[in-house]
Amino acid sequence: MTLTTRIKNVFDTLRSPSKVELKEALLQLDLKVDDLAQLPEPAEGKPYNRQLLYKNEEIEMLIMNWSQLECAPHDHGSSHGWIQVLSGTTLNSVYEVNGNGLPSELFHECYHMGKYFYAPKKAIHKMKASNNTDLVTLHLYSPPITGMIVYDLEKCAACVVSDDCGAWWPEEQYQKVKEIQLKKDVVIEE
Repeated sequence: MTLTTRIKNVFDTLRSPSKVELKEALLQLDLKVDDLAQLPEPAEGKPYNRQLLYKNEEIEMLIMNWSQLECAPHDHGSSHGWIQVLSGTTLNSVYEVNGNGLPSELFHECYHMGKYFYAPKKAIHKMKASNNTDLVTLHLYSPPITGMIVYDLEKCAACVVSDDCGAWWPEEQYQKVKEIQLKKDVVIEE
């Protein structure tokens, strides 16, 4: 059975899957790095390169191959999902948004190969490869991500990015759907 057929058999029946249903689907699929014919090479100057493995109206699944750069703090729009560490170790930092709209780090945790962690709706986090490991992660979200917000803590800014932008400040103007300047106690939308 091909990988595409395996994925379709597991995911085509999901309808507005819950946290538990998404994890069960990932466990049933039981993907390993060796199952993937070609991994995208880590992108130069970017935290990761990604490849869409599957997408329908209910879910999307992506594989990400990480460089040694960290991604920006970001949410997943109105989507929730699971991240599976296929190889290496990731340092995942979780944030909360204070009254000024600027996220501050609550805690961070390492996840090693074989571990799964949940990304709730509207939760803000950032990831990076830990200890110079070759990090490869599998991401399963429902519904497919749209309206992701990326934060630039140094600029005190946030940006709703286009669906083709990753978890970094967009370089292309068309990827900036909406830029938001954050101030000490107020949020001013541009």
